[in-house]
Amino acid sequence: NLIINGAMQCNQYGSSGTAAFCCVDRFQQGNSGVDEAPTGSQVDVASGTTPYTSGFRKAFRITNGNQTSGAGASDYIAILTSLEAQDLAQSGWNYTSALSDITISFWAKSSVAKTFCVQLYTADGTPQAYNHHYALAANTWKKVIHTFPGYANVQFDNDANKGIEIQWNMFSGTNYTQGSTVDQWVTYNGNTSTPDETSDWYTTNDATFEITGVQLEVGSQATPFEHRSYGEELRLCQRYFFKYYGGGVNLHLNRSGGRRTANVYFPTTMRANPTITITNQFDDGGATIEAGTSDENHFSFIQGSSSASNDAPNVDQWEASAEL
Repeated sequence: NLIINGAMQCNQYGSSGTAAFCCVDRFQQGNSGVDEAPTGSQVDVASGTTPYTSGFRKAFRITNGNQTSGAGASDYIAILTSLEAQDLAQSGWNYTSALSDITISFWAKSSVAKTFCVQLYTADGTPQAYNHHYALAANTWKKVIHTFPGYANVQFDNDANKGIEIQWNMFSGTNYTQGSTVDQWVTYNGNTSTPDETSDWYTTNDATFEITGVQLEVGSQATPFEHRSYGEELRLCQRYFFKYYGGGVNLHLNRSGGRRTANVYFPTTMRANPTITITNQFDDGGATIEAGTSDENHFSFIQGSSSASNDAPNVDQWEASAEL
């Protein structure tokens, strides 16, 4: 399975929110033009349902809020995940051949009956897109399976940048849609590469859409979901984002020229040099902590004042993000 956290187990960001990365690792919500920001959340899969009996306990839910002005041309709501180009290049998929396939499978549920669109978008070379429609009955889980053939114009560079973005569209306004091309590769042309669609889900207050069990695998058959342990899935997620909190990082370690530093090594090598956000610190010595040097494996905290007492501040919470 090329998808990370497809069973929606890991939620380092928290359990819900309106930010792009709000809850379930490796998946994000995208929106534009909304009257009320949609809420993403990690939710339980109800016992007795078919996803539950297949081992799924968590799902990613989008609640659309109240879109009082109706469906605007520039409005959209979607769930997205991205894969590194090198993982596709080395997957064994002969992606430039129409005789070689890759297959997606996932469980989905909507509170409103609707035909939805899932899209693959390739980022390297001349970007290509492939759209597939699937219909959901209201409040009923459905397993969706679709096979994508290779295509001569698809390209994946052997690097850690984005190779494929998978997008589940709840709604896209007419600024983003054109025609009804599905089940074939087309040249991606920005805002008009998505098929036309209805607005019934979008204009229903607090409509929900849930997804779990996302798998992408080389070949024309969807095999049973590859359930990974929580620990393995978490480590894969930490390549892109992790949050440290609880124990603190104390800056009593080294002293040079009146400034103290402390190096912290990441739990796993990250995809790229991350952005570090210090979310909480205890100031015991009249000094603040600044961002220092970093690479994919470590980060340096620096005490921002040389005049502070020997009781340097502690960092209690911080985040490292190298998202695709």
